[in-house]
Amino acid sequence: MLWRYAGFIARHARSVLFGTAVAFIVFAFLGVQVFGKLESQGFNDPASGSSQAASLLASQFPGQPNLVLVASARDGQSAGATLVVRAGRDLAQRLSLLTGVSAVTSWWTTQAPEMRSRDGRQVLIAAHVSSSGARSADDNTKAIITALGDGTTVLNVAVGGSQGVNNDIGTQVGKDLAFAESLAVPITLVLLLIAFGSIVAAPLPLAIGVVAVFGAFAELFLMSQVTDVSIFAINLATALGLGLGIDYALLIVNRFREEMDAHDNITDALVRTVSTAGRTVIFSSLTVAVALSPLLVFPLYFLRSFAYAGIGVVVIALLGALITLPAILAVLGPRVNSGRLRRSRPVRAASASSTFWRRLATAVMRRPAVFALPVVVLLIVAGLPFLHASFGIPDDRVLPTTAESRQVGDALRANFIGGPSTALTAVIDGRPTSTAVAAYARTVSQLPSVQRVNSSVGTMVSGQPADAAQASDARFVSANAQYLTVIGPPDTQSDASQQLVHDVRAVSPPPGTTSAVGGPAAELVDGNDAIGSHLWTAVAIIAISTFILLFLFTGSVLLPIKALVLNLLSLTGVFGAMVWIFQDGHGSTLLGFTPGVVNTSMPVLLFCIAFGLSMDYEVFLLSRIKEFHDNGSTNHDAVVSGLAHTGRIITTAAALLSVTFLAFVTSKVSFMQLFGLGTTIAIVADATLIRGVLVPAFMSVAGDANWWAPGPLRRLHRRIGLAERVSVAGEL
Repeated sequence: MLWRYAGFIARHARSVLFGTAVAFIVFAFLGVQVFGKLESQGFNDPASGSSQAASLLASQFPGQPNLVLVASARDGQSAGATLVVRAGRDLAQRLSLLTGVSAVTSWWTTQAPEMRSRDGRQVLIAAHVSSSGARSADDNTKAIITALGDGTTVLNVAVGGSQGVNNDIGTQVGKDLAFAESLAVPITLVLLLIAFGSIVAAPLPLAIGVVAVFGAFAELFLMSQVTDVSIFAINLATALGLGLGIDYALLIVNRFREEMDAHDNITDALVRTVSTAGRTVIFSSLTVAVALSPLLVFPLYFLRSFAYAGIGVVVIALLGALITLPAILAVLGPRVNSGRLRRSRPVRAASASSTFWRRLATAVMRRPAVFALPVVVLLIVAGLPFLHASFGIPDDRVLPTTAESRQVGDALRANFIGGPSTALTAVIDGRPTSTAVAAYARTVSQLPSVQRVNSSVGTMVSGQPADAAQASDARFVSANAQYLTVIGPPDTQSDASQQLVHDVRAVSPPPGTTSAVGGPAAELVDGNDAIGSHLWTAVAIIAISTFILLFLFTGSVLLPIKALVLNLLSLTGVFGAMVWIFQDGHGSTLLGFTPGVVNTSMPVLLFCIAFGLSMDYEVFLLSRIKEFHDNGSTNHDAVVSGLAHTGRIITTAAALLSVTFLAFVTSKVSFMQLFGLGTTIAIVADATLIRGVLVPAFMSVAGDANWWAPGPLRRLHRRIGLAERVSVAGEL
């Protein structure tokens, strides 16, 4: 089928290129609109207790505080000074009149102790920001920050809370992406020039990568019209689009140049290229898409968005590599080698046999234990820090200390006993009596680490009313529900805060009612539970689907198992390194981040992406090994020749792909730094330690068993597997 398809492309190359140009214009038109449609949240499970609490608050009350202003007098006066009080009340009133704002409270109106700093100089103003008409909550937050400016002539004002953090992260991600790509693209082009040695050939992979990126942007724009999509998916679409587009194009262009060296006929060279390298690209794209698809089982749209972006970009990169690129090669023909940088000698295809990789493969297969054992020990030792990993969801501490919302978060943790934005919210669905609410509030206030409980019956501290004058507060009551705010530890990521969530949920609500507990700490607990409860399903999907694909590709039972085991070993080392760097803080000064808990979603995301990219290179290598083996080579010769012909192209592809991910280390958002560095380490380790050492060592020990399968499976593979029938005898 691929032979006939390649012939069709060769005959209609110019028409295909015209169609590509039209498609790219459409991609660009839709893609540039995506940035205003994406969300900066997505770490919550919609079915969780914290989400139910937020939904009840939104429907029955003005909403949970998600915007926090820290205000202080410019001249350093106490917050209780007459002029400061007047300015503070005016500011709160001005805030309440802005679009999308509700539930504005401040110390100047409530006198709540948790809303004034310990030194009496800083005061909190809390509000709820929601969507309004066609404007999202994020749009309204931007407008609010602009309207408030730097405060008043009397007050300094800093904006934070979850909406402030989302605004700062969204702004920072846009800046980081532009800066990262301004570094990655020129470096990639230079590396391509070095790899190809030809001015004409070098830009081709980059062109396919650019098409893949804009195609993914267009796909994300369309997805955003029907579901929530995280803004962070843009980073994956960009890095993976450039990376896979370059990887696939690199493989095809190199194979085409290799075939052109052996055949003068352009059509014959193109047909052989598509039927060999094209088959590899198809299987490679399938394995990457399969590795990303388990992200769809998680209820957090942050993770699902990466599946939307990843699968979409894989499809676009595949189409570009198998439709657009062959058409370009058919038009260029031998001119693909034009513009040589080294005119003194012919340009060699990067997939031609490499002396270094042949010697390495020969040495490893002669003494597999000597080479493999140190690598295995290294990866296991590198993975040990993961045993003490702590997980959380992103808060203001993922931002640099210069970010305004980060400064607000630091002030809340250091100077306040708690606050409305860090408190737990217990929402009672029903109509309890005042006596029942008082009993419930009294029980909750006696839990460990609870400092205060505010409710419709006043404030409770350690089971006793804090102020008889506050015996009734209508803020906490609606027609069909009531809520309480539970002031606990100011650090919502702490173990004490997470334990408090479980303790509050264990308290029985008033008779005849139900309760839901929300707030940042509850969202953390629920997010961890949502990921943990779906984790093994995702792992099973990856393992089973990868096994099936590699079996169809190789006809072997042992090779898919080998691929799974080695990939897990590689990822173990990557996970440990990420904990050592980002949680334990080694390198925090160099990279400019605050050490802390690991974003719960990141190990899952890294696992799926790194696993998919590892399988990408696995397919590159196995395709050539199988090609030689099917044409009569022994297991030893097939492995040595396969690595000799693919070692250079795999390391070149890994270097190019690493550049696009490593560029994200320049980000000012720490979990995006983790994403970029973790993926880079995984790519480099896989292309060198795994493909260069452990794969040949394993295949040396296994011998002919590498190609074994039970009789029924062998017959199944002969019927439905894709076997390569192109002779490579001349390359031996």
